[in-house]
Amino acid sequence: MIGAMEKYGARALWSGFLVGLALLIFGTAPARAESTMVRIPTQYIAALGDPFTSSGNDAHTWGLWELDPGPRGVWISNYDGLVANDGIAPAGWQYQEEAWWLEEHGLIMEAPSFPLPPGEYVVTGGRMAIAVLTVEAPDADGSQAWSLSDDAMIYDVTHLGCRAAFYTPIDGAQACNPQSTPTEVFPMVPGRVMPEVEGCNKQDYQVLIVVGMMVDEG
Repeated sequence: MIGAMEKYGARALWSGFLVGLALLIFGTAPARAESTMVRIPTQYIAALGDPFTSSGNDAHTWGLWELDPGPRGVWISNYDGLVANDGIAPAGWQYQEEAWWLEEHGLIMEAPSFPLPPGEYVVTGGRMAIAVLTVEAPDADGSQAWSLSDDAMIYDVTHLGCRAAFYTPIDGAQACNPQSTPTEVFPMVPGRVMPEVEGCNKQDYQVLIVVGMMVDEG
């Protein structure tokens, strides 16, 4: 997620380009003649798993931001104000002291919703690859199968500039909070993992941009 204010305009232009490209591709592809792409406001998927796979059975561990969490985030430098406001961010979401998210510019983010709802998502990483991510309904064990069209892999539809990491306290740690984050690493560059934070476990997520949904015709 591009949280820096000066990048919002560029992001809107790029998002519009990606949507237009997706409409062109999926609007003319005979292989998906039974479905139509419907444009939606840009959403973001937080995905786990091997980046060089095209299918799996773990979409129940993936989350969805229906709204861009970057502009709704809180800078680490404003952490004290966030806590003083009972953890309620200016955008209205609730900060969780024991489980918090961070993006590539050093903004504390709201959590995505879990699990990922079933459906056919048109996803891209902003590097010209666009594919349909099919997410199945949970099976009896709660697992959700997923697959990408057109031989795409997770890496192909991952936005390398968008980063997301989830932090939770290490057992026995006295504190795990954003103030311990080494802020000199921001903004993050593609290929570099999000920073370790003292007292915290960290889980890095891959970020997929959702520009539309496939729906059955008729």
